[in-house]
Amino acid sequence: MALQLLRRALGNQSGQIFSLSSNLSSSSPLPVRPFSSAASPIRATLFPGDGIGPEIAESVKQVFRTADVPIEWEEHYVSDQIDPRTQSFLTWESLESVRRNGVGLKGPMATPIGKGHRSLNLTLRKELNLYANVRPCYSLPGYKTRYDNVNLITIRENTEGEYSGLEHQVVRGVVESLKIITRQASLRVAEYAFHYAKAHGRERVSAIHKANIMQKTDGLFLKCCREVAEKYPEIKYEEVVIDNCCMMLVKNPSLFDVLVMPNLYGDIISDLCAGLIGGLGLTPSCNIGEGGIALAEAVHGSAPDIAGKNLANPTALLLSSVTMLRHLELHDKADRIQDAVLNTIAEGKYRTADLGGSSSTTEFTNAICDHI
Repeated sequence: MALQLLRRALGNQSGQIFSLSSNLSSSSPLPVRPFSSAASPIRATLFPGDGIGPEIAESVKQVFRTADVPIEWEEHYVSDQIDPRTQSFLTWESLESVRRNGVGLKGPMATPIGKGHRSLNLTLRKELNLYANVRPCYSLPGYKTRYDNVNLITIRENTEGEYSGLEHQVVRGVVESLKIITRQASLRVAEYAFHYAKAHGRERVSAIHKANIMQKTDGLFLKCCREVAEKYPEIKYEEVVIDNCCMMLVKNPSLFDVLVMPNLYGDIISDLCAGLIGGLGLTPSCNIGEGGIALAEAVHGSAPDIAGKNLANPTALLLSSVTMLRHLELHDKADRIQDAVLNTIAEGKYRTADLGGSSSTTEFTNAICDHI
């Protein structure tokens, strides 16, 4: 029942998330892998991650087994040594696994702050050219928050901006960080955002920026968005300054539909939007790369304080795995799992502590399996 209510609220868009490529022309830069539910087992890369990652990854595997999902996992773990080929704890072999399989699922990964190590997430985005992070944000039936009927999509440029990783010390006590914005990357993510909006019946794309201050960098981003917008006259296009966007989202999130933005703004806004519907523990996410690569991920932290205690909420990773299945066009399996997750939460009998319940990870996962 919960899924039916959600689809009614979203105009059946929840069942289309990340299945956009089938609606695009052959000239589209967003190819899709031609899989179907009748195909032989599909090999996908799995990064269980750190902290609670292995526990919630086990939940996904259990749910997939119950739903008879034809996925064969190729698991890769974070190394305890830096691989000189990637300059991070991610090995070159793990990156090659994603390139080879074209699809993967990632649990939370922690990078020590200020230790000089290359971020694990940054390594994945850079090495795999995962140029767009797509995060749906919609209210879950039966789970009450401050806002009702939230229904928006954040699309974040994933490869450059302030996260280019270009920092240096100018003189002692003065450091400089470079913000990189390129025409190629800006056009690419803008094109994806408008394709997504058109394919999913969305009416508006909002470009989020601070071009009033950063006239060159954000100015170029807006110029590219305007150029793409001209090709989609049926979709309303607007530009919103980042600070005003934050205020508008908190006051009335229904003002927005699809938001596209550079890297840092996307990191902030997507987390803000997650807060509107209950937090990162309920939010799916998928990274889209050229050549059809899709890496779904849980975007919450590794929560080392509860790791190994059977207390973690696997919802975000489960819903992210649903986006992976939709990318593979396994829509029937995706529907069954998404329905089971949402019905379990809406029913309220089994919920983890972060959702106001007292169930363990195992109990919550078993309840989901019982709904499949």
